[in-house]
Amino acid sequence: MTPARPAVRLLVCGNIDRCDDGAAIWAVSHLLPDTAADELPGVSVRRCGQLDIDDLLDDGSGAPVLIVDTAVGIAPGCVVTLDFDQLLAHPKDVAPHSSHALPIDQVIGISRNLSERPVDGLFVGIGAGDLGFGQSLSQPVRESMGEFVVAIQKALMRLASMSVPAGRE
Repeated sequence: MTPARPAVRLLVCGNIDRCDDGAAIWAVSHLLPDTAADELPGVSVRRCGQLDIDDLLDDGSGAPVLIVDTAVGIAPGCVVTLDFDQLLAHPKDVAPHSSHALPIDQVIGISRNLSERPVDGLFVGIGAGDLGFGQSLSQPVRESMGEFVVAIQKALMRLASMSVPAGRE
């Protein structure tokens, strides 16, 4: 029996020990237990401290990818949803904080060039107020966590509705 292909690959970026850098981890840890399995069918979840090309190429399923991370280039607590083409077109405006090794446009561009299947998806980010050491979120991020969780859920549902159902090709 062949394992079912995921409908959406969720990449949860950040580091829980770096204040707002852990916002995506906090948000997803609250979203998943509170969401019925039938609302998010076929979601494959992976933690990645630093977003890398391999994270986008990982399973070769062609499933759309949702990157959830703290964002740079926006005000603390501001929540954004961008598709990969928007990230490619404007890499210096808003970007995932966890793409340290390469800028996000290069991570996506190289992944698309190396992959035999489409590499597409969405980025949902929340602006950081404090990226220092510690495990507490800054006030602007804490106050916007509800909005961040809802944006992640909407993005997952949007991508799941666009992808091939799990287990079918």
